[in-house]
Amino acid sequence: MLFKYEVESNERECLIDITKYLYDAIKKAKVKNGIAIIYCPHTTAAITINENADPSVREDIIKFLSYLIPKDFNYKHLEGNSDAHIKSSLVGCSEVIIIEDGKPILGTWQSLFFAEFDGPRRRKVYIKIIEG
Repeated sequence: MLFKYEVESNERECLIDITKYLYDAIKKAKVKNGIAIIYCPHTTAAITINENADPSVREDIIKFLSYLIPKDFNYKHLEGNSDAHIKSSLVGCSEVIIIEDGKPILGTWQSLFFAEFDGPRRRKVYIKIIEG
């Protein structure tokens, strides 16, 4: 089953917790065991898994990526968002999570995040649940 969700960002760069969408998709699919594929169809955004207990981790990730890949650089792409394209490529547009006993297998501190690198925007996230 395929589920579509919308994510809205209020900043140019941020990590938005979308773990609730994963739980929603698993519940709606009524799958006990399988996998969830979480996919972002945007070239300036990404999907990642990381710590959600301390919000400073999200801030550190964004800050360090911006340090490594600055917005203002001598890029050839004229839209002014080359840094966002590079960050998206490095982080990646998807994640795969195992579903066991109707729940995603995530570590104690882990959550699923939508990584916005060129906001604020309204974006799409797709979650495909495969039973098995």
